[in-house]
Amino acid sequence: MSEDKMKLEGDGKSIDLPIHSGTVGPKVIDIRSLYSQTGMFTYDPGYTSTGSCESKITYIDGEAGILLYRGYPIAQLAEKSNFMEVCYLLMYGELPSKEEAAKFEHDITYHTMLHEQLNKFFSGFRRDAHPMAIMVGVVGALAAFYHDSTDINDPHQRIIASYRLIAKMPTIAAMAHKYSTGQPFVYPKNELSYAGNFLNMMFAVPCEEYKVNPVLENAMDLIFTLHADHEQNASTSTVRLAGSSGANPFACIAAGIASLWGPAHGGANEACLNMLGEIGTVDRIPEFIRRAKDKSDPFRLMGFGHRVYKNFDPRATVLKKAADQVLKELKVSDPLFDVAKKLEEMAVEDPYFKEKKLYPNVDFYSGIILKAMGFPTSMFTVLFALARTVGWVSQWNEMVADPVQKIGRPRQLYTGEPERDFVPMGKR
Repeated sequence: MSEDKMKLEGDGKSIDLPIHSGTVGPKVIDIRSLYSQTGMFTYDPGYTSTGSCESKITYIDGEAGILLYRGYPIAQLAEKSNFMEVCYLLMYGELPSKEEAAKFEHDITYHTMLHEQLNKFFSGFRRDAHPMAIMVGVVGALAAFYHDSTDINDPHQRIIASYRLIAKMPTIAAMAHKYSTGQPFVYPKNELSYAGNFLNMMFAVPCEEYKVNPVLENAMDLIFTLHADHEQNASTSTVRLAGSSGANPFACIAAGIASLWGPAHGGANEACLNMLGEIGTVDRIPEFIRRAKDKSDPFRLMGFGHRVYKNFDPRATVLKKAADQVLKELKVSDPLFDVAKKLEEMAVEDPYFKEKKLYPNVDFYSGIILKAMGFPTSMFTVLFALARTVGWVSQWNEMVADPVQKIGRPRQLYTGEPERDFVPMGKR
């Protein structure tokens, strides 16, 4: 990092603040000494201009539509790699050798089983419980069953906890689905791939053999890859903030899942499908496009545009091709997909959407794929959590090992009453 300075003057004071440069991206002003030198804080609601940490994992350039995992463009990883290899890359910083990849996949595979007593944990939930509620509860409860991987000061225990979370998340997610449908749990199969095993646990039943469709397996693996990490988003920041207190990894990931549950974050693809259902038929699309342009109308086109990407979402470009392949493979007939295709076509060609750069994002295409594959919309955010787990544990491990990390403690601009004296009841 460079040691350039920026002079800050005002309120009768003048100070120099260090300027640091990363390998790519904007420079940052180091304000850690601001309060001690001036008695003032910065004010940044939503942290849109604040770097909360130093990280080597993921880089995003929203203006250029760039997403890098450890320096590798997401399009290259989507085309040439697979989710297990991407997991290794995010955790360890480099692509694995053939031997390293085989050992890593073996280790993850042999951690997919849940403690048998955890199966009984599910029966404590109502049958109509949202699967994200179940995920938060069960993942948090892992700390009660795996005491040998909760010491965050032991690097070996941190790795074991990370492997367990990556491995067991598909099992927990599938169980949450099976519990809601009343079907028996399907146990993991070691001979299947990570994505194939998840599909089997989701859709197999004991009375007949389930054969994993390779097209769907590849699409599932691709969705996991594209959602594996996304820099310091709300849920990742939540994991880091929870972890900064010294909380065990299972509690931290449960906190991340709770944050992801919000419709403005992980629930966006579910909201997109709900919007397509509201539109209903192709002939109603012009009406909803007009409403989307009307600033006085609360209706929004879900699945278009992105807070970070101001040009295009590089993940959506990759996923559009997969969506076409899945729909072709399954030969599904659903008015919803006709609406989605026509809406995409009309919105992309509309001058208003071109000017505003409201392009279809990753949520638009992932929602279509998951719907076609037979996932209920309530499971969409669960799949996001499943994929993002590796990003969370990678970020958590990096945070714990960072020698300058300290417990997160944001400050505030207080606008309440100043100090005042208590008034007895009879004088109020």
